[in-house]
Amino acid sequence: MPAQGDGPAPARDDDALDTDYAPIAAELAAREAVGFVAVGDRFDDGLRWLTRFSGPDREYAFVAVADGDGAETDAGSLHTALCAPALFDEQARREFPGDEVRVDGQGDQAGVRAATALAARSAESGTVLVSRSIPHDAAVFLERAGYEVASTDAVARARETKTDAEIDRLRRVQRAAIRGVARAEAILAESTVDSEAEADERPGAGTVHWNGGVLSTDRLRRQVNEVLAAHGVRDAGNTVIGAGATAADLHYTGTDVIRSGETVLLDVSPRGPDGYYGDVTRTFAVDPDGGWERRAYLAVERARKAALDEVAAGVPASTVHEEAAAELAAHGFRVDSPEVGFTHSTGHGVGVSLHEGPSLGSDDELEVGNVVTIEPGVYDPEEGGVRLEDVVVVTDDSFELLGEYPFSLVPKRRDRE
Repeated sequence: MPAQGDGPAPARDDDALDTDYAPIAAELAAREAVGFVAVGDRFDDGLRWLTRFSGPDREYAFVAVADGDGAETDAGSLHTALCAPALFDEQARREFPGDEVRVDGQGDQAGVRAATALAARSAESGTVLVSRSIPHDAAVFLERAGYEVASTDAVARARETKTDAEIDRLRRVQRAAIRGVARAEAILAESTVDSEAEADERPGAGTVHWNGGVLSTDRLRRQVNEVLAAHGVRDAGNTVIGAGATAADLHYTGTDVIRSGETVLLDVSPRGPDGYYGDVTRTFAVDPDGGWERRAYLAVERARKAALDEVAAGVPASTVHEEAAAELAAHGFRVDSPEVGFTHSTGHGVGVSLHEGPSLGSDDELEVGNVVTIEPGVYDPEEGGVRLEDVVVVTDDSFELLGEYPFSLVPKRRDRE
């Protein structure tokens, strides 16, 4: 069926994101391939980055075809097409930064539409590079159409280096995430302690109360998420709040009563309208007694500084992690255990995925434009957990924090806009 919806394209917003397709062109030239295909739905972050299309939860395709003899390696040597689902042509034309939007019959498989788009711009044979997440049936359709299919990680590698526009998106959502943390700290600072509460699990520990009732991790989470929504981002199920033993659970989203003296770990990772994530973590304790939690907090603060001191272009990413781990080890915390101590990498890339490259556990050198978290932490299921996390972008000079928020184990009342 011929492409539909070939009328004038709606104007793209002046603030709309573009995508640099030069890395795809370079990969096609290096591997002498005739084209590149990615197939997925709106939950496929790589496809979202390629197309900027926030379309439906049914499959669509992106196709890039090498024009000319394949010797050129810039984006101008490509013809790019979005094979959008039926009834989404106007949205696709408004959002897609590429050359062509093809909207075919409602019953056509995305792999079939991709093969048709390839044949319209190139020879009907040759090697087609595909994303590693391509559905099996789409790969089969391409092979049946006469193409040899080979995978590439070019998109994942290209996403590691952010443009100024992408960094702006990340900065915006990080600011919203910080406002969520500020709300949580304000609530904890206003809280009172019921020292006579029953069912305490630790001697002398009382339940924390706020606004007429017991304060739980779920109640605090709902307050944080309200702030995120008010600032135009969605929590995406990523507001992690643990208290006491559950603060040692890296992904705790359940309900636990907050008690005095215990660490309260808040990891806020919302997603913005363009699909980019923020990621910030702070740890507090209401009326801490000066034991494990203070020692852990001091160690993590110093590990954070040691890690940041190493962030620069050309530095192996693993060096950042190694310096943080060495600082925590110097304070007596384990760094080689999957359950107790420092149990994860010092950080990861952030973009249209909450976790993407580069990993600070890898030996790859950091590059200008990499956006990574710095998040050392220590955990003990019998004591709690402490983590401090910020997002930084690697710059020509060193790095830039994409948002700042103060540090304090004891929650404070702060004046913030």
